[in-house]
Amino acid sequence: MSDAPAAADAAATPKKKGKMKMILIGVVGVVVLLGGGVGAGLYAAGSGLVGGGHAEAAHEEDPNKPHLVPKSEQKRPGEGGEGGEGGGHGGGEGEGEGAKEITGAPTPPGRGGDEYASNYYAMEKEFTANLQDSVHFVQVGIAVSTPYDEKVITNLKTNDIAIRSAILMTLGDTTEDQVFTSAGKQHLQKRLVDSINGTLREKEGFGGISNVYFTNFVVQ
Repeated sequence: MSDAPAAADAAATPKKKGKMKMILIGVVGVVVLLGGGVGAGLYAAGSGLVGGGHAEAAHEEDPNKPHLVPKSEQKRPGEGGEGGEGGGHGGGEGEGEGAKEITGAPTPPGRGGDEYASNYYAMEKEFTANLQDSVHFVQVGIAVSTPYDEKVITNLKTNDIAIRSAILMTLGDTTEDQVFTSAGKQHLQKRLVDSINGTLREKEGFGGISNVYFTNFVVQ
């Protein structure tokens, strides 16, 4: 009589083990399915299959950002537009939210002239500053150019006081050697470009000035 229960327990043990294996297999299957679903969802979102509207919105053009003006759309004197040549709102290569700001109008290989228009603006008042460690002072008239549309010139006018201050500080850091040679003046032009663009970026988030020109240059 004692052998019967033992035999029954022995017979039940494999059945319990079998059930446990089936439960474990079921749990693993659910985990795999869930993991696959999450992975597929991430892939679809990354590839733009899901939420495509958000991906497109991220690449929409910012209407408030200055746009490059191709030479073909350059305005000539008498065609209207404030600030000289290059007015208009045409967008050239690289325009839009992902456009890279350039510090000079590029010249494509094998082509004469600049690829983009030059929009000029002459600042109204001349600048006078003492030279660094010198008894002399410099007085200059300054004009700027940009390959972008009128938004850059508008930003320049809006921040006139800050721009003038930056220019005066740059002139005050200039030595006699830099104002008596052509190479020194060219270096000063580049420093002024950096100074003006730095101020515009701080105030407006965008520079856009490509060159500075001297309309008057006197050292006394």
